[in-house]
Amino acid sequence: MRYEEALAWIHSIARFGMNQGLERIEALLNLLGNPHHSCKYLHIGGTNGKGSTAAFAASMLEEAGYRVGLYTSPYLMQFTNRMAVNGEDISRGQLVELVGQVKPLVEKIAADPSLGQPTEFEVVTALAFGYFAREAPDIVVLEVGLGGRLDATNVVQPLISVITTISLEHTQVLGNTVEAIASEKAGIIKQGAPVVTQARGAAIPVFESVCREKEVPLYRLDRHFSASMISQSDTEQRFHYRGLFKDLSDLQIPLLGDYQINNAALALAAGELLCRSGFSLPEKAMRSGLEKTRWPGRLEVLHRLPLVVIDGAHNLEAFQGLRRAVRQAFQYRRLILVLGILADKAVEAILAEILPLTDCLILTEPNSPRAADSL
Repeated sequence: MRYEEALAWIHSIARFGMNQGLERIEALLNLLGNPHHSCKYLHIGGTNGKGSTAAFAASMLEEAGYRVGLYTSPYLMQFTNRMAVNGEDISRGQLVELVGQVKPLVEKIAADPSLGQPTEFEVVTALAFGYFAREAPDIVVLEVGLGGRLDATNVVQPLISVITTISLEHTQVLGNTVEAIASEKAGIIKQGAPVVTQARGAAIPVFESVCREKEVPLYRLDRHFSASMISQSDTEQRFHYRGLFKDLSDLQIPLLGDYQINNAALALAAGELLCRSGFSLPEKAMRSGLEKTRWPGRLEVLHRLPLVVIDGAHNLEAFQGLRRAVRQAFQYRRLILVLGILADKAVEAILAEILPLTDCLILTEPNSPRAADSL
């Protein structure tokens, strides 16, 4: 099997659609010998900021000398971006080998009427667990795909559970209220794993209830730890961190947008808690890890003259953050916005948020069957 054939098979499963539930991924992992049991995990869920928080956490752990697995979705440039160890993506050869192992097992499960066809995300997650089991990193930073309770990643027992923001998204799957969505996201809260979150408002009572039930502490941004901006430019941001157990002054991150300071604070709090689970994160590693974090496609400057910036905002909360960041971080005379949106997003609300910022709007269609009509 060639790499292109392996990739085509993975993507062909998308035609079966989305079908949340843990029974298929658990059956598949069982047939693989439960590779997910061999690693330690930092599990990250939430609405926005999951990937950035994961990138910050992974970078700090790498700077502390650990081998760190990172699983994120979706990929930006190529499929292999989804799973990496210490910043190096899975190789094409490794992916082909794993697909050869997993494909007959997927077909076996699909033929079982009590289970049915595994979804593309379930298959990719199983491939990732197989990859990490072979690579044996010291810890895996694991990003939730969608929701939490029934997400394919929710088969692990994490050391720490991290929940970023909570807002309305995927309402057709997760529910149409913040409380309902928070309940789904809270599914990653496990007994024995402290929780850190930057969520606010109606989500908090939901998390507090689940944490009481699971008998784990809940640490909240701006209550138990906080971050305050010192300065920002179009190249970096600086902030002070008041932590759970330590304070750090004048930290620097290259990711732009005030929301990235909150994401960094969340990663720092998770790092502090990991130190209570046998890991060591010296201040030097925290500082250099934050400074060296790279997360492409997030308010990324591609060109200076003229100024060209790309961002992957995909829901209303993200566009609200994008609007603030553009105003705060950049200087410009005219803003030309090239915009493509998926049809299942809150298109009208997103346009109402971002249009006042623009001098010229160019609508296009993403290369996706879910794309909204640019006309």
